[in-house]
Amino acid sequence: MKFIGIIPARYASTRFPGKPLAMIGVKPMIQRVYERASMALDEVIVATDDERILSAVEAFGGRAVMTSDKHRSGTDRCYEAYCLSGSDADAVINIQGDEPFIDPSQIEALKGCFDRPDTCLATLVRRFDPSAGWDALFNPNTPKVVLDDEMHALYFSRSIIPYVRNHPWQEWIDSTTYYTHVGLYGYRADTLAHIVQLPQSSLELAESLEQLRWLQAGYRISAAVTDCPTIGIDTPADLERAVEYIKSIEE
Repeated sequence: MKFIGIIPARYASTRFPGKPLAMIGVKPMIQRVYERASMALDEVIVATDDERILSAVEAFGGRAVMTSDKHRSGTDRCYEAYCLSGSDADAVINIQGDEPFIDPSQIEALKGCFDRPDTCLATLVRRFDPSAGWDALFNPNTPKVVLDDEMHALYFSRSIIPYVRNHPWQEWIDSTTYYTHVGLYGYRADTLAHIVQLPQSSLELAESLEQLRWLQAGYRISAAVTDCPTIGIDTPADLERAVEYIKSIEE
């Protein structure tokens, strides 16, 4: 199969305007994401709605396309970018623009899901580390996922799933393996064309998780497990930690 990596990157952000252009060391964040993705993909483009991001990508030799500023999700932006790119790739890898330290092995793991001919959608999950404690597991900003025996996602939730009925909640972490969701997606190109036409579903609206729209519509989502840590940048405080981290590995 041929893959294309697409990095949705908006300038506007309530918590962190201009985030893709924030400097991490000597490089803007979007450049670091682009370079890491290019280690695992022959074709990578940035999908943006802002000329400043477009110019920054072109300045470091990357490829970017201008997309609508009306998109509700990164998936919608990915599809427009795929259409504008003229690519003949069989599958699209959606890479978050605020993951400057994404490991190429994570992209390879996601690509590996498509070795199965029945895979039309794929994502990554991570085993929850019990040492992270209850606050981390309860955190609604860290979606949880349960899987079937063939590594398909059964459900995603901001609540803790599964509920362990025969143990007090203080023992749940030690009673079962919990998985958290890593927001990296892969779509067959024809599937991507279909899912962007779906209306928002009741489960999606309830949990504010886009992938529930696809499950509710009957799609199966294959999952691969990654144990690589990630450093997502959501706030200026996160950026400060990333800057300190890059100093520690590049100096």
